[in-house]
Amino acid sequence: MAEQSTSKQQSTSPKVGSPKSPSISPTGAGSPAGALLSVEVSDDYNDDADSALGHGDDAFSSTASISSSIFEYRTIKGRAYHSERHNSDYYAPVDERANASVDITHHYLTLLLDGKLHLAPVKDPKKVIDIGTGTGIWAIDFGDEHPAAEVIGTDLSPTQPEWVPPNVRFEIDDATKVPWTWADGTFEFVHIRYLFGAVADWSALFAQAFRTLQPGGWIESAEAEVDFVSDDATVAPDSALALWGRMCKETGEKIGRPFTVLTDNVQKTGLETAGFVDVQTVDFKVPVGGWPRDAKLAEVGRFVQLTLENDLEGYSTFMWNNVLGWPADEYQIFLMKTRKELKDRRVHSYLKVRYAYGRKPE
Repeated sequence: MAEQSTSKQQSTSPKVGSPKSPSISPTGAGSPAGALLSVEVSDDYNDDADSALGHGDDAFSSTASISSSIFEYRTIKGRAYHSERHNSDYYAPVDERANASVDITHHYLTLLLDGKLHLAPVKDPKKVIDIGTGTGIWAIDFGDEHPAAEVIGTDLSPTQPEWVPPNVRFEIDDATKVPWTWADGTFEFVHIRYLFGAVADWSALFAQAFRTLQPGGWIESAEAEVDFVSDDATVAPDSALALWGRMCKETGEKIGRPFTVLTDNVQKTGLETAGFVDVQTVDFKVPVGGWPRDAKLAEVGRFVQLTLENDLEGYSTFMWNNVLGWPADEYQIFLMKTRKELKDRRVHSYLKVRYAYGRKPE
């Protein structure tokens, strides 16, 4: 299990310092094939502050969403969140700015996989479900690639676009409530991505996926760790980036929805316990910023940085203020220092991402 923080209630004032200048080159980062190989810092990457892509607010526009009148939202500090009738502890908002970050995340993960939408060896599935579909962008892309497949995306709020491929549809559903409404053997592919901090019982989730898959069907789960880490000590222990990981993990501990999916080996263990076979895991070190020498990883890193810069408040305000009750007067300082460290070219941070997939026996 992951190491647990001893502070579960109001913490003492979290302190953040400045990141150290690197003394050595980074010794590892993720390769496109998933092996944890070395990623070198680009010679052109200097010490000046770096903005992710150099775009203005236009970079944060997202697809048109279904009218919010269809569904009731909560408003916290001016941001829209899932209704109380579903997961009121979910940390991220579901408004236009947050949805832009979801779409950017989809883009960098697709780049990471060399343009592929999944790693599971799925051929030509006839019925597919995307659990926690968000804006529906993965389901839409998959539907475009597989016009003969029926693709269903489910989530707690109707934040998907109105105009989608004819073989794609969306439903309001809470996948953490079991049993699922789908009959046994309904699907040939179950896709789950980035539900860290949203699921209390992963075993139950994987068990429902197993039940609703046809024999021979595949499941894929892609999750990330919330700790910013570095191989050259440029993410300092007293940095805002380090505090970010602590904030997320303490939040998960308090609400019973862990952010430590990779640390706890939830995916592989959960899939095998549910009955899946041929379970494979592929780990990536995903850079934050354009510091890698490798051109593709540098592009991935710039989009990772962009999705964070786009909505730092959206990712963190509910956790800091509503769950942990940390000092409100220190929150803006934390955001300022986090932005500064994200732009600091001397900081060679990355996030760990794991893809796990398995097959239901025939």
